[in-house]
Amino acid sequence: MVVPGELGCVTMQEGVVFSFAFFAAGILMALAGLKLLPHVFYLHHLITAIGFLLLLFALVILVSTFLRSVLPGARAAMKDRCES
Repeated sequence: MVVPGELGCVTMQEGVVFSFAFFAAGILMALAGLKLLPHVFYLHHLITAIGFLLLLFALVILVSTFLRSVLPGARAAMKDRCES
């Protein structure tokens, strides 16, 4: 049974997957704001800023997932739950 807030193999994989999704969406939105959108009502600035925020959130998610995995006692708890 997985308890919310506990670190395990699944939560680490989810952290990496979500970080990749935010990174890809951030790159696509930033490029769309810079290259594709017309310069009407400052829409290109808004979309580019949202894209850069997604890139920032991707970094925060990845670093927080890593830091939660290296906390004291986290490695011992993960050995009990992970196959590899």
